[in-house]
Amino acid sequence: MPDLPIPTLATFAVYLAGMLAIGIICYRNTNTISDFILGGRRLNSLTAALSAHASDSSGWLLLGLTGWAYTSGLDALWMIVGLAIGIYLSWKFVAARLRTYTEQAGDALTISSYFEHRFEDDSRVLRVVSAIIILIFYTLYVSSGLVAGGLLFGEVFGIEFVTAVAVSAIVIVAYTFIGGFLAVSYTDVVQGLLMVLALVAVPLIGLYAVGGFDALFSGIEAKEPALLTLGRQTGYDAATGAWSAGGAFGLVSIVSSMAWGLGYFGQPHILARFMGIRSAAQIKSARRIGMTWVIVSMLGALLVGLVGIVFFEQPLGDPEKVFVNLTEAVLNPWIGGIMLAAVLAAIMSTADSQLLVVSSVLTEDLYRTLVNSKASDAQLVWIGRLLIVATAIVAFVLALQGGSVLGLVGYAWAGFGAAFGPLILISLYWKGVTRHGALAGIVSGAAMVVLWKQIGTPFGLYEMVPAFVLSAVLVPVVSLMTQTTLPSAAATARIDGFEAVEG
Repeated sequence: MPDLPIPTLATFAVYLAGMLAIGIICYRNTNTISDFILGGRRLNSLTAALSAHASDSSGWLLLGLTGWAYTSGLDALWMIVGLAIGIYLSWKFVAARLRTYTEQAGDALTISSYFEHRFEDDSRVLRVVSAIIILIFYTLYVSSGLVAGGLLFGEVFGIEFVTAVAVSAIVIVAYTFIGGFLAVSYTDVVQGLLMVLALVAVPLIGLYAVGGFDALFSGIEAKEPALLTLGRQTGYDAATGAWSAGGAFGLVSIVSSMAWGLGYFGQPHILARFMGIRSAAQIKSARRIGMTWVIVSMLGALLVGLVGIVFFEQPLGDPEKVFVNLTEAVLNPWIGGIMLAAVLAAIMSTADSQLLVVSSVLTEDLYRTLVNSKASDAQLVWIGRLLIVATAIVAFVLALQGGSVLGLVGYAWAGFGAAFGPLILISLYWKGVTRHGALAGIVSGAAMVVLWKQIGTPFGLYEMVPAFVLSAVLVPVVSLMTQTTLPSAAATARIDGFEAVEG
């Protein structure tokens, strides 16, 4: 192992100690299963917004998106636009209604329990099926975070991959185990602020280093003019370090890139922030804070990738390390350590949320529902903690298989977006959804994602698109065919009063 960079090591140590301290403080306020899963529904608008989007962004923002911008140039904008639209619409059309309904519907703590209450599913099939889907895709999602952590520690400290992934897993599990939802949410605020600071400072300093925007664009054009053409595909060969122009970035590619925005309607860790905010009245201010953070951060990530194209005379063998490499090159080790801690923040802020959701599902939707309905809050909280450890171990094993951070995230993102997104949207606006329609939407969305991926993503179309469309069609079609199983008026009456609480 090479000599460890002391300034960076010290910065990381202080950062990690701070995250653990927050976990310990939150431990004192985590007494019930509601506290552990949703923080007692007492997040303010700032905490809810930054936690929602820090937990959403993960390593794909600082590693995946920056790497895509490095290899594809301005065509990374299609994903950014799609994500921004999806974020806004999810805050606008889902957040307030879901917050209000889940509290009134038996204080539903998870998306699975929301489905059970909304559709009066006494069979509990909806709850169990949705819980299984969450377990499958979140285990993949957590593994992507551990891969990203492995890349970071390996690059910065020269630690071999297995050890680096293990270090990432231990750190993330520690404070999530201790403090539950409140620890996750409050650490996300710190992590979110650190991430946006890094995504403003690093690209601007890098831009100055290459000579400003004129020098940046002329330098990119010298490498490959297609990188600056919105709507023109660009290929990158890591072996030779050369970019090459392809054909037009056609409709399928544009739709696939922008379809990432559809995922926001069905991500359980984001929906949990909507459910955990103090009141629906705080949704509007949370939406404004969240949108500001997201737009600034994603544009910063795009600029990091573009600056990297010009700054590095020797093209990168691994484009997903462009942020790390640029940070080490343009900043002194102490400041660079803070910026690199932002990558760790991005990884941790998502992995901790995902571990908590998996633990919540196993504890609330499976253990208490199917095994021990009389378990005390103290028992459930400790079971939840132990299941966090178990999930992390499984994700660790999967992470050792390696893979692209963005590729792993994209698969899990599509799984949740297609399985739950259409049903969440439709069920909050239309009383006519039946439990059969709900089940058809969930199963078809998840199954199509897996099938589309397994047959090699035909036409290059992102699996989110056909799966989301299929689910969105089957929810109303099957519901209309099974109107004899409509939920009672009591279960749907709340929908009439939603307009009064929407931001």
